[in-house]
Amino acid sequence: MPDSAVRLVDIRDTPLDVSEVLAALDDDASGGLTLFVGRVRDHDGGKGVTGLDYTAHPSALDRLHEVCDRVAEEYDVQGVAAVHRTGPLTIGDIAVVVATTAAHRDEAFRASRALIDTLKAEVPIWKHQVFGDGTEEWVGAP
Repeated sequence: MPDSAVRLVDIRDTPLDVSEVLAALDDDASGGLTLFVGRVRDHDGGKGVTGLDYTAHPSALDRLHEVCDRVAEEYDVQGVAAVHRTGPLTIGDIAVVVATTAAHRDEAFRASRALIDTLKAEVPIWKHQVFGDGTEEWVGAP
């Protein structure tokens, strides 16, 4: 798939907007659009979470572009989008939005699953969680 399939890639410290992602992937060739929205939940590992902060390595945006390009090459998709938030977030805030479009739903589902899984595994964005009991934890940090 040509690079033009990658429509939106960003890491930002401002609130994410699902409608921006949907608009970036709007086209007449796609019969399926799958969207994953990752939100800040109020618990992790049996402990209450009061908030968190995402930090991105300076190479994170380049790595996110690489992941999106790879998904566009490996799957028969018309569109790919991925946006991740950094900075302090509260419970319910949107942390990440990924989506893909394809002629058929099965390929869109498979591509979106690969996109979020690969993003989480390879893009250096780290989560600092604060728990209700006063303890803290870094997730994904080396």
